[in-house]
Amino acid sequence: MPSVSIKGRIALVTGASSGIGQATAEGLAAEGARLILAARRIERLEELAARLKTAHATPTLLIQLDVRDRAAVEAKLAHLPAEWADVDILVNNAGLSRGLNPLHEGLIDDWDEMIDTNVKGLLYVTRAILPGMVERQRGHVIHVGSVAGRDPYAGGAVYSGTKAAVAIISRAMKIDVLERGIRVTNIEPGLVETEFSLVRFHGDAERAKKPYIGLQPLTPEDVADAIVWAVTRPAHVNVQDMLLLATAQATATTAYRKS
Repeated sequence: MPSVSIKGRIALVTGASSGIGQATAEGLAAEGARLILAARRIERLEELAARLKTAHATPTLLIQLDVRDRAAVEAKLAHLPAEWADVDILVNNAGLSRGLNPLHEGLIDDWDEMIDTNVKGLLYVTRAILPGMVERQRGHVIHVGSVAGRDPYAGGAVYSGTKAAVAIISRAMKIDVLERGIRVTNIEPGLVETEFSLVRFHGDAERAKKPYIGLQPLTPEDVADAIVWAVTRPAHVNVQDMLLLATAQATATTAYRKS
């Protein structure tokens, strides 16, 4: 099936300062998209924008944003400059995990951060952008979920719960926009070597390395490739769910590790 051009289309990527978000921005730029890049770390966005300008002459709009901040999301995304307002592609990538404690020992601040980012932040951003897609009768919303949304594991109750919520929100949203010509995709990666574990373990670098030892995990570029593939399908094709695992991984907690 031939790819469909997204050259000149406007794509908004949240959490674009590193990992999957950064790789997705690079992948979309290579296809000729115009990019709105949102993240908390504006310096990293500036560095990324400079690289994309050099490599692809990519027009970019940078927005310093914490998706948990509802007022900021509404102020910065619901009222974009006119030349950037017609967002065709939304990649809800911003997300994180905190801790690996059993529920009865969980840190409530960690729970709040995961729920506020992974679920409420995704909803805030979508609520700001989706009405324009509905009005124009076109668009594509991509959520970056997780295998954890399918396979819960010890110590991951809240994180898994947030990603299960993303999966259900994606399916329900597709029903809501079914008559509007809008596509909705939930990409669910397994082990991807990014800053994910470093964030989960509050900066403990040694502990953060352990999930990736003995196997070849996915890279951010692998996930970005899947996102770019989904958005470049013909308009009548909706990739609704995609589970993306390393060859050495079977479920959230089942993997073959070489000794």
